[in-house]
Amino acid sequence: MNQRVYIFDTTLRDGEQSPGCSMTVAEKFHMAHKLVELGVDILEAGFPIASQGDFEAVDAISREFPSAQVAALARACALDIERAARALEHARRPRIHTFIATSDIHLKFKLRKSREQVLEEAVQAVELARRYVGDVEFSAEDATRTDPDYLERISLATVAAGAGTVNLPDTVGYSLPDELGQIIGRIAEALNGRAIVSVHCHDDLGLAVANSMAGVQAGARQIECTINGIGERAGNCSLEEVVMIMKTRQDRLPYQTGIVTEQLFPASRLLTELITFGPQPNKAIVGDNAFAHEAGIHQDGFLKERTTYEIMDPHSVGVPASKLILGKHSGRHALNQRCQDLGFSLTREELNAVYDRFITVADRKKGVTNEEIAALAREAPALAVR
Repeated sequence: MNQRVYIFDTTLRDGEQSPGCSMTVAEKFHMAHKLVELGVDILEAGFPIASQGDFEAVDAISREFPSAQVAALARACALDIERAARALEHARRPRIHTFIATSDIHLKFKLRKSREQVLEEAVQAVELARRYVGDVEFSAEDATRTDPDYLERISLATVAAGAGTVNLPDTVGYSLPDELGQIIGRIAEALNGRAIVSVHCHDDLGLAVANSMAGVQAGARQIECTINGIGERAGNCSLEEVVMIMKTRQDRLPYQTGIVTEQLFPASRLLTELITFGPQPNKAIVGDNAFAHEAGIHQDGFLKERTTYEIMDPHSVGVPASKLILGKHSGRHALNQRCQDLGFSLTREELNAVYDRFITVADRKKGVTNEEIAALAREAPALAVR
């Protein structure tokens, strides 16, 4: 039996608070509509205490999407929690997500509080949040650098206070997969099904996705992530990557999500339009080159059987089609296919002649356009005679 993993999307909160990703209320609303279509389980719409715009975005999204489970972030203090509760008043399925740092380095230099003070404030925050909503999530900020005994203690205490989800963030992207798996496994065992354990991994060392999957394998059943992996510093765990890892590798990862994967690429494109940058071309799943092939050996195999070089059907993630990029690394098979697509039927001699000329052109450029290929194909009979 496949086990359910809940997708907690924080594109509009953690993602949006990173440089170049700020969105207006209208833009957040537009993106929220796509996230609902995508099928995210929990939509973290903002941090209401941070600005009037964030408050209005949480309120507007709560009103417009009654079927969505909408979350609002709040520090572990009464002012934040009350503000979040007001922003969520019209949500049918509200969640208050309250957090406080738990690592000694944060306690000493940022909070300047003792472990006992933080534990007390965490419990009080959860208890207060439960007075407003039935669904409360507690996050132990910088969990992966927190003393394991203390992390277990505060997790148990917040669940006893009413938290239904305990999130253990790798806030600064410090953990390695096996290390994070041990942390998640310990807390999942300690909670023993009384609450969902969640992972929220940052990508400072490029391990956010790997760490998130290690967390799931160790017992986490919620992944906090963003479209295109946007977020603080190097970003968050990429939603599209963890979802497609679980869908593609069911043999090793028998988990399921509620994501409509055909909406992944459209969601990525919309986010790119709303903020100041898009994913790098070689970004997994949604990058421009994710389903593009230029090397001749790859193109030949792909044209004979797509699965030789594609482990996913592009349509399954909403990408219109694979792409054959014609350049100096391309082979005759791909060039002939492109000529046929452009309406030219070449003999073997003509193809060889066009290919020789094509390579000469491609050696001087980053790629050869369809117009240039068509021009060469029109000259094919003359080129073959030479």
